[in-house]
Amino acid sequence: MLTRRLAMGLGGAMLAAPCTGRAAPSLAPRPLLFAHRGASALRPEHTLASYAKAMADGADFIEPDLVPTKDGVLIVRHESNIADTTDVADHPEFAARRRTMTIDGRPETGWFTTDFTLAEIKTLRAKERLARLRPQNTRYDGHFDVPTFEEVIDFAAAESAARGKVFGLIPEIKNSTHFHRLGFDPEALFLRTIAAHEHTRQAPLEVQSFEASNLRAIREKILAINPQARLLFLMGEARWPVPDLAAAGQATTFGDFMTPKGLAEVRRFADVIGPANTSLIPRDANGAWLEPTRLITDAHAAGLLVHSWTARPENYFLPAQLRNGDDPAARNPAGMIAEIRRYLDMGLDGFFTDDPALGRQAIDGV
Repeated sequence: MLTRRLAMGLGGAMLAAPCTGRAAPSLAPRPLLFAHRGASALRPEHTLASYAKAMADGADFIEPDLVPTKDGVLIVRHESNIADTTDVADHPEFAARRRTMTIDGRPETGWFTTDFTLAEIKTLRAKERLARLRPQNTRYDGHFDVPTFEEVIDFAAAESAARGKVFGLIPEIKNSTHFHRLGFDPEALFLRTIAAHEHTRQAPLEVQSFEASNLRAIREKILAINPQARLLFLMGEARWPVPDLAAAGQATTFGDFMTPKGLAEVRRFADVIGPANTSLIPRDANGAWLEPTRLITDAHAAGLLVHSWTARPENYFLPAQLRNGDDPAARNPAGMIAEIRRYLDMGLDGFFTDDPALGRQAIDGV
């Protein structure tokens, strides 16, 4: 039997203790399927092609990550640094804009959206971010542009009308503290955008952030626009500092928010937590599953849903017990489905996945 462990966060914070007995039942009548940056295992992430594939493959929600341009338009990229997800390096006219910037305490070198107008962004083409793990996706490099948040909203509305299924949106407001320091207000841009579209006023909407302060600040404003909206507090690894609180000089870690006391505080400004899968079942140094924590049980006791990230179909991302060989890039559909079903058995309410078709199989039991 695996040794039970209590993982300690920084400052003595204790990660949710290992589960004993039966898992807490899910608070959701049916687990929700969130397409992580679209069907990003099959198409370059954050493109309309990726979202189209995700909706065709059974996603309930699609996820646009939001960053601003120099002229204050929200576009859909996972990072402000677009070096790995666009062909910007192939544009000599932008060579001089390559630089190093510190985001949430980490230096990054590349090209950043806040140095480009929307018109300039639209001259770029998307490319596969994980080319070594997903070489099949590189065939689509250069096919698609970088969409705006508004374009993704319109696309979700159009697909909802065409397919007879209402697709929700689960946008993430990225790096809020960082962008405010640069003079941008991503929350104001976000609120103005969702208020301007019928789809985001009425369709399911779940708003994400790794920061607590912006969720507190905009909670009531979001609900005034879309009363059925939910707010999701994303959680990094237990030892990681919470970016906005670190910027304010506090030593609070995500692990502090994973305790019963911390979860009760989260419930004051959010409806859902979004932990990493490794916070549900930790892994050892070789990537093997250890024993589950109580995080789902404790979150449910606090009245919070749990939507975890991210289920991916390659061996590289799977626990050692579920891998089907030594090739880290090998697709392993059975392994991913088994991983998701383990979390669902623990009471998980929903999950992010790069491969919604496999996620749908895990939920539907086929």
